[in-house]
Amino acid sequence: MTTSKQGTASQRKGAPPAVLVLEDGRIFRGRAYGAVGETFGEAVFSTGMTGYQETLTDPSYHRQVVVMTAPHVGNTGVNDEDDESARIWVSGYVVRDPARVPSNWRAKRSLDEQLANQGVVGISGIDTRALTRHLRERGAMRVGIFSGEAFAGAGDDDLLAKVQAAPQMKGADLSAEVATKEAYVVPAIGTKKFTVAAVDLGIKGMTPQRMAERGIEVHVLPATATVEDVYAVNPDGVFFSNGPGDPATADHPVSVMQGVLERKTPLFGICFGNQILGRALGFGTFKLKYGHRGINQPVQDRTTGKVEVTAHNHGFAVDAPLDKVSDTPYGRAEVSHVCLNDQVVEGLQLLDQPAFSVQYHPEAAAGPHDAAYLFDRFVSLMTAEGAQRA
Repeated sequence: MTTSKQGTASQRKGAPPAVLVLEDGRIFRGRAYGAVGETFGEAVFSTGMTGYQETLTDPSYHRQVVVMTAPHVGNTGVNDEDDESARIWVSGYVVRDPARVPSNWRAKRSLDEQLANQGVVGISGIDTRALTRHLRERGAMRVGIFSGEAFAGAGDDDLLAKVQAAPQMKGADLSAEVATKEAYVVPAIGTKKFTVAAVDLGIKGMTPQRMAERGIEVHVLPATATVEDVYAVNPDGVFFSNGPGDPATADHPVSVMQGVLERKTPLFGICFGNQILGRALGFGTFKLKYGHRGINQPVQDRTTGKVEVTAHNHGFAVDAPLDKVSDTPYGRAEVSHVCLNDQVVEGLQLLDQPAFSVQYHPEAAAGPHDAAYLFDRFVSLMTAEGAQRA
């Protein structure tokens, strides 16, 4: 991302002009929001009406320009408690009608200020409904946002050429770019019951917190961690996190997961971790037309029949059969969860050893809480495994 910061755009009298250019040539014109400059990424839309702070700081959005379908964004400002990582990861931000004045007792600054402070180029005042419909019909694609006369004032053909020269998301290997460089520990809250090795592929801060609340001491390891690194912490279970990029490039995490499966250690994966499990079991992955992003996606847990409203952020999915149990090198596997909108695989589970994953985000940041039971399911697997060893 290339940016040139010149203060907070919308708080100055008359925000500078801005232009959004899609790789197929569609152009939207509006006003600068956040930092002034230029930025590139994959254009995706999020249907969440709340939780923009958690969205912005989710490492899974690395190299993506997020379009908010909710028309009014920024009402509650930005606080110091709800970030899911140490920085904003989106490459750009697109809103229709930004709040002029934030109103919340926890707010420390406006969303516009936060974007500007971290060099995130955005655009406001465009028809986000038309842009979303375009992405639904044509699919997620590369995009550029250009604000300020020095950037937006260039010719449309020149701006389009810049966008078309930007890297694509398909084939991108990004998890190591967002993961921790050094291992760290999130201590258990209360009595320690288990130790979990969590491979960070772009982990959100609330995920180890949810495990800590259940008496789990979480050792968060870099994406480059080896099987030996995982077992050096003597784990009762192993967790693979969410993260950005194309799972087809994630050969190292797949190899590490296969090592865990060979040892039959209780295993849990979410989002990117679900795709890694799919690949480890021998299934393929594919890029969705426009992906699932938001906090209102309906998913059915096929083991219970229960339908959950869930938080999603994924542009790739696992290609596994919905109608049968599959034989894998690690035993029988089946699809455990499915999206009711489009029948996309949203979860996998092994039937002959303790391993499962889901494609969505059960840590409930920024909600909903329907899928919190999955952490309890992970605890149950570790409890059962410990009882067998005893």
